[in-house]
Amino acid sequence: MSLAPEQPTFHRGSFAEEIETARTDLTRKLLVSGGESPSPSPSDAETAPSLSPAISATSSTPESEAASPISPPIDEELVADSFAFAFDIDGVLVRGGRPIPEAIQAMKVLNGDNKYGIKIPYIFLTNGGGKTEAERCGDLSRQLDVEISPAQFICGHTPMSEMADRYNTVLVVGGEGEKCRTVAQGYGFKDVVTPGDIIKANAATTPFRKLTPEELHNSKERDFSKVTIEAIFVFADSRDWAGDLQIILDLAMSKGGRIGTLSETFNEGPPIFFSHNDVVWSAAHDNVRLGMGALRGIVEYTFKEVTKGKTLQTHAFGKPQIGTFEFATRLLKRWRLNEHRLNAAPNTVYFVGDTPESDIRGTNQYNEKAENDWYSILVKTGVYQDGTEPAYKPRVTVNTVLDAVNHGIEREMERRTKKTQKPHLGVMPKLSLEEAQDLAVFSPEEERPLELTA
Repeated sequence: MSLAPEQPTFHRGSFAEEIETARTDLTRKLLVSGGESPSPSPSDAETAPSLSPAISATSSTPESEAASPISPPIDEELVADSFAFAFDIDGVLVRGGRPIPEAIQAMKVLNGDNKYGIKIPYIFLTNGGGKTEAERCGDLSRQLDVEISPAQFICGHTPMSEMADRYNTVLVVGGEGEKCRTVAQGYGFKDVVTPGDIIKANAATTPFRKLTPEELHNSKERDFSKVTIEAIFVFADSRDWAGDLQIILDLAMSKGGRIGTLSETFNEGPPIFFSHNDVVWSAAHDNVRLGMGALRGIVEYTFKEVTKGKTLQTHAFGKPQIGTFEFATRLLKRWRLNEHRLNAAPNTVYFVGDTPESDIRGTNQYNEKAENDWYSILVKTGVYQDGTEPAYKPRVTVNTVLDAVNHGIEREMERRTKKTQKPHLGVMPKLSLEEAQDLAVFSPEEERPLELTA
């Protein structure tokens, strides 16, 4: 890629040829400046989207100027500052704990291994959870053979961290062993209770679930007559639906979150939050598997049955909730600033997902209110089955995540090319020698004396 500035063409020929040469020189200048007034700054506008060297944007750059033309790098990498990517994980990059083959190449393309030599910022937005963001990033880094930072990663329960100051004692459900307790404590929740703590205090709570020796050892000794559960958070998929369902319902029907009590009105229980609402998800099995959204539906249905018609209103984070996409927008802005020194939101965010009901629905709904363009891409490697009609239509459907990345990059290149081709000189007056009898034309090859008439 040549970044040398275009030099004006010094032509020696006829008057008509010089007019065409002037037209060409001015068009080049307009291309370089992206349609603005000519500037001496060099640019590759004909072949690249809005790019900046990795350290070119500073905190003094106004946010309204996020999509600046290419700046000439000096031994620096080029970074696309007008667009970015966001990815779901299960069914897009990984399936059943193994990377989808095209995902590894897609990461290489994003990190600069493409014909344009540019890096594109990206984040991950998954409804999965049950581990710390750092642990999930470690797993994904090994799977995709690329270094991934927790600063570019959102689990389904990550936004719950913003509620740590609101509730003191909380019940955390789901995940393996004590991992979700650890995650919640890392978020700043002060007093974290698990179902194991409740069963340890009263084994009759779940008649068909007995704690393993390890669970019994890890569960905390509590006097629940002195404990008030202020909120319930389902951080990850339950490993024991029957037992967790029983404990959640006990608290939902309690007097103000006190275990062992029963409300007369069934409207005094603590609020219940689920980290996402996916009814199914893509795992190693050929067919989709039940997810947290199914458990949420069972909790609400069973509560209504047990209370003879009362309605339980639960809450969900994760996709397709608008709040999760707002959280992702803030994370992407921080990542672009800290990693690439781009001090503004991108014009376009390409979101790649496999589930129409959460990924595509959420992206499309958020796009209606977002200040920039959130562009939904559906892949065929996960929940969505090729040949079926998605409940929520994406902007485009492709085979794999690599196709999604290439589609976004080429779309940006095409848009950039169209933008640079927009200026034209069609309004310039057309002159001919026949119509210019009173004009003196100077040509270095054929100079004529100036004839003056009275």
